[in-house]
Amino acid sequence: MSPPIEPATETPELAVEAPATEKTIQTAKVEPEYHYPSRTPPLNERILSSLSRRSVAAHPWHDLEIGPGAPIIFNCVVEIGKGSKVKYELDKKTGLIKVDRVLYSSVVYPHNYGFIPRTLCEDNDPIDVLVIMQEPVLPGCFLRAKAIGLMPMIDQGEKDDKIIAVCADDPEYRHYTDIKELPPHRLAEIRRFFEDYKKNENKEVAVNDFLPATSAYEAIQHSMTLYCNYIVESLRR
Repeated sequence: MSPPIEPATETPELAVEAPATEKTIQTAKVEPEYHYPSRTPPLNERILSSLSRRSVAAHPWHDLEIGPGAPIIFNCVVEIGKGSKVKYELDKKTGLIKVDRVLYSSVVYPHNYGFIPRTLCEDNDPIDVLVIMQEPVLPGCFLRAKAIGLMPMIDQGEKDDKIIAVCADDPEYRHYTDIKELPPHRLAEIRRFFEDYKKNENKEVAVNDFLPATSAYEAIQHSMTLYCNYIVESLRR
């Protein structure tokens, strides 16, 4: 007996998507992977103040405040980093740090060297400061320093005293309060550098005995007064 013949079934037709037309392409939406906030960031006073001064560069001598703790603790602008043989200095006109010269002798600056802003000495320069700390600092940076002494110096017959200070934010040196607390070798090193660094230029430098912190305070205060007097006189003209 032959098997029964099953009725033929119709094969379902595969659904074919219609080709995308120009209209459907235009109306298709592409979801972005990241949603950017539409609100405007709140105003920031620091940003606004920087925008208002974008055409006027700050001058490190005149625009940087000396600090509320002066003459004991003050801001200091570094011109020359510890270990440098290059003599950098402030260009008074532009406020930039420029290369003055490479030292003629085979010596390097024993510590960071710079000046105290908003001070003035008889040589028409801000008062100089040598800052003792662990690491060299890039020229143009400023830091908080603490005066511990004064090094009276005569450079080619003119008074050129240096403030001796420590970095107020260096844990190894910030506890020093007076120059007598430094090791004698450290003072001898500083003295020898300033006595020798201009010898090969045939320039005479004389370094006198180091003075205590109180003398440094007086020198800084005097330079602050000279600066204020100079500003007052310039405004009167």
